[in-house]
Amino acid sequence: MAKNKFHDGPGPSQRQLRVGELIRRALSEVLARGDVHDPDLGRMSITVGEVRTSPDLKIATAYVLPLGGERQDEVVGLLSRNKGELRRIIGKKLGLKYAPDLRFQLDQTFDQMDETRRMLSQDVVRRDAEAPDDQDDDA
Repeated sequence: MAKNKFHDGPGPSQRQLRVGELIRRALSEVLARGDVHDPDLGRMSITVGEVRTSPDLKIATAYVLPLGGERQDEVVGLLSRNKGELRRIIGKKLGLKYAPDLRFQLDQTFDQMDETRRMLSQDVVRRDAEAPDDQDDDA
């Protein structure tokens, strides 16, 4: 397998980021307009927080969350059930040479932010964060 001459770093390449964002926008638009012929999916408001693509752009993982966080267990199943139709619509809309296989996962970002806020609001952590750093004076 040939290495990408322009990207040797640990994170995603610019191309992966660009295609992921294009897919995220298209998927959000398709879900908001209700273009999928599934009435169960059409009744849900779904936020697409991020789409990550594999280095070869053949797999796109969409991180989704239903509005209000309700029925989280249902949303991934509904999207997976309709992934063929979503893949066809997105491939046509974006004009991609190869429409990636879509995978769906719950977006845990909001839960992680809440946990971080909770940790930072603890007295012990606040005290440590507000304490003056004596090491800077020694230099």
